Amino acid sequence: MINMRRCVHILTGQVCSRERSSIKGRQQKFLLHSTFNDYILLLVPSHKNGWCGMKKRRSKKERQELLQQTIETNPFITDEDLAEKFQVSIQTVRLDRMELSIPELRERIKHVATKQHEEDVKSLPLEEVVGEIIDIELDRHAISIFEVKVEHVFKRNQIARGHHLFAQANSLAVAVIDEELALTAKSTIRYIRPVKLGERVVAKARVEDVENDKGRTVVKVRSFVGEELVFTGTFEMYRSSNYSEEGNNL
Repeated sequence: MINMRRCVHILTGQVCSRERSSIKGRQQKFLLHSTFNDYILLLVPSHKNGWCGMKKRRSKKERQELLQQTIETNPFITDEDLAEKFQVSIQTVRLDRMELSIPELRERIKHVATKQHEEDVKSLPLEEVVGEIIDIELDRHAISIFEVKVEHVFKRNQIARGHHLFAQANSLAVAVIDEELALTAKSTIRYIRPVKLGERVVAKARVEDVENDKGRTVVKVRSFVGEELVFTGTFEMYRSSNYSEEGNNL
């Protein structure tokens, strides 16, 4: 039977301390029960995403397949971007690449650049260029990178032999010519400072005159380590048209 007096006391707030404690306890139990139910709902698998509010974690096989497709589509994507895309650590991305035999970013860039420049360079095979061509526009400009290794230096002082710097500049001057045949007729060079083991030489070639008064193409090359100029060269080049006109009398 309902105790009307007690109901009035509850509604008006006129309850004894014992009843107040009892009510408070029931409220806490209800709150705890509601919170627990909400937590359980979060763990219940949804129909689409696996866990409510959370995307289903991909399997290793699925992730690696998607990673390979992503790199094939964009070979210049970094490991950091891949880690963010697939919500895994950078180390996981690197391990996935190793298992899939996918090279690191630098090697992928080099491969793409080599494949592209093989079609661009006419005057000599790409493997005969000293250094790695990273940019070229025939009869305009070109850039190559040469890393100084142990085999390029004097053992006594670890300084690069001068002919390697000359070869980088000269082969770049040949490669930038838009002809099947290009030969060096004359060169004026200057070594500005010694280049040491482990340094990276960036050579920049620019075509100054496609055909001067002698019928030759003038190419100027400047080589840098960082921002420091280490070598300059001016090359006068015969082109295949000159060769056909003058024969072998070069």
